Order: sequence, then C-alpha cells, then structure tokens
Amino acid sequence: MKKFKQLGISIDMLRSIEELGFEQPTPIQEKSIPLIIKGKNIVAGAATGSGKTLAFGTAIVNSESGKGIQALVLTPTRELAVQVNNSLMELSKYRSLRFVTVYGGVSINHQIHGLKKADVVVGTPGRILDHLQRGTINLQNVRVLVLDEADRMLDMGFIDDVERIISNCSKNRQTLLFSATINDSVNKLARRFIDDFEKISVECFVDPTKLKQIYYDVPRNQKFSLLLHLLKQPREGLAMVFCNTRRNVDFIAKNLKSQGVHATAIHGGFTQAKRNRSINSFLEKDTKVLVCTDVAARGLHIPDVSQVYNYDLPKESNKYIHRIGRTARAGEQGIAINLLSDIDHDNFSRIFRDFSVTITKEKTPETQRVKLIIADRGRRRGSRGRFGNHLRGHSRNNSRN
Repeated sequence: MKKFKQLGISIDMLRSIEELGFEQPTPIQEKSIPLIIKGKNIVAGAATGSGKTLAFGTAIVNSESGKGIQALVLTPTRELAVQVNNSLMELSKYRSLRFVTVYGGVSINHQIHGLKKADVVVGTPGRILDHLQRGTINLQNVRVLVLDEADRMLDMGFIDDVERIISNCSKNRQTLLFSATINDSVNKLARRFIDDFEKISVECFVDPTKLKQIYYDVPRNQKFSLLLHLLKQPREGLAMVFCNTRRNVDFIAKNLKSQGVHATAIHGGFTQAKRNRSINSFLEKDTKVLVCTDVAARGLHIPDVSQVYNYDLPKESNKYIHRIGRTARAGEQGIAINLLSDIDHDNFSRIFRDFSVTITKEKTPETQRVKLIIADRGRRRGSRGRFGNHLRGHSRNNSRN
C-alpha cells in the first residue's frame, strides 16, 4: 500500500483499495493518478484490465453528494457500464454517493427515478442521449467526465452521440479519456473537446514473454472438431472463443454443449438479462468457456483467462490485439490459438501487416469426427443447412474430422 499512498490518494479510498486486496499500482495508475488528483485533463492509452477504473475513480470518489450529477462515465457496452459502476461503488465505500447505471435493453422508468438524485452516472451513449432528449438528465453540474474505451465507442458508430453528450456537459470540467488504441479518430475527438490535456501511454498490459501465439492451418470443415479437441485437453483457467458473427457464436456454443463442454455464449442479440446471466456464470467460473463476439465482450475485465481462441480471424487487425489482450496478464501465462482456414487468410495477413507479432504454426492433431447440430429452428440437419460451405463435411462420415 505504500506506493498507493505516495500517489496522493485520499484516506477513504486507500481503505477501500486495501480491503479490495490491491497491493501495488499498475503502470497506468502510477502515471495517471497524480495528474488526475491535480485536476489535469488526460488522454491515456490503456487496455482493458490495466487498472484504469481505479485511476479515474480517484477523481470520482471525491464527488459531492446532493449537488446534481457530479461525474459521468461513458462506456461502449452495457456490461462494461455495470462492471465500472460496481467497481466505483466498491472504491467509494466510505463516501455517501448515489450511483446510477444507464443503458438500453431495460426499462427506462427506473433510470429516470434514479437520475433525480444521482451523484455519479455510468452509461452507454445511446441511452444517455435518450435521457437528454427526454429532459430526464442534467449534465450541467458534471465536474468529471470519463470516456472509457473511447476507441471502441467510435468504432461502434457513437461519435455523434458522444459529441452531443460532451456538448451538454459543464464547460468547467475535468475530462479523462482512456482508450486501448490512440488512433486518428480518438486524437481528433480529444483535440476538439479536451483543453490542455496530458497524453499518457504505457506498455501493453499483456506480458509478451508470457503470451504464446500459435495457429493451426485447418480445412474449414474441421474447424469445430479441432476446437472441441483443444478445449477438451486438460487446462487451467478460463477460455474465451471469439467469433465474428452472432450466428457462429450460437452455433459454436450449442455444439460445444452437445459435446459435453460446459460453455456459455454472449452476443448483442441477447436480452440484457440473458447477457448478465452468461457473464456472471463465466466470472463466477460456473462455466469455463465463453463464446462471444467482439462487441459483447469488449471492455469486460475477466481475470484468469488462460486461453483465447480465434475461431474466426477478425477483419480488423486491432481487434486481434484486443482479443489476445484478454490473457497473459498480471504475470500469468497465456496462449492465443488461431484456427485458420481458407476464408481467414486475408484477415490473418492483415494482422502481420499492421502489427509486429510472432505467431507460430502448429501441427494439426488428429481429431474425432463429431455430429453437429445446425442452429436452424432447433432441428438436426446435415451439411445442406443454412450454414452451407462453412460446415460442409462436419455431419457426414468424413474420416478427416
């Protein structure tokens, strides 16, 4: 705790940090907290899991209660909003602050009631803008504005919403922008809306010496069989399986469960209640495999992930970096496993073009043929189902599977 004390954190927050079991500040915390406490505006490059919530929390926990909304945190996803809100509540345990989370997919009436007395609001751009248009949120007293996962919010098309929200905030505020990548769009946003900011960057939170990256070159009709084989090997920790589409997430999760792998799925097509159940099941380790899309999983801090599988290679190379950043954290070992078929070659090449990475080819092991359930109205179907060539050969007597 000595180093945390040296950063200038308040006594109340230090008590909370100690009770939460944090012993040493992370690099982003060491660099940003002294500036944040001094009231500086910052633009910081920081990945999910790097400790940024605690960093910007040092400004938020000093909010005054009963004087309107003092702090607003914008996040790209509902799940991240809930997670950030819960973390801030833990950090402000010894302060009498009222927190409200604001996001879509749930009733707006409860949020309207909570906003009347809120001191701190954590929410997604779309629903915050909805409240602004309804006149049910007042941001004129905001003294701390946090843009969390800014690059992802812009990637998801929230730029107009974010700009309108910022324009409705008090001009006399502290703005803290955190982004996994500081790209042109993020820089443009910062220059337009943040005065005299300090720019901070830290080394990637993923330890490259502890992250092994491999790939298997496998025929398309053997992809699932290989994934199943690998997931059934003895392992420690949790596994995340990334797909590019909701359809593939449903297909993979359903068939993994039919083959005895305790997996859960999450994507943007789920109701909020179902998304919460899936995430909580994974966080509590009731299930050890999470099948997900980038949008649904982005921003969530999930400890103990030892394996990341790219069932589909992402079309955008920066998404690859975000995905593999889920593992090899805080001194732990991790592995990123890429299942590469003919349709993935272009995306795979793009990763090497845009980033300096070392990904080693592995010999594809022999896998057992499995009968697949095609996700079409709950019926079992053969390779002529709606997935077409993507699944061809899986459900037939193919000795290569």
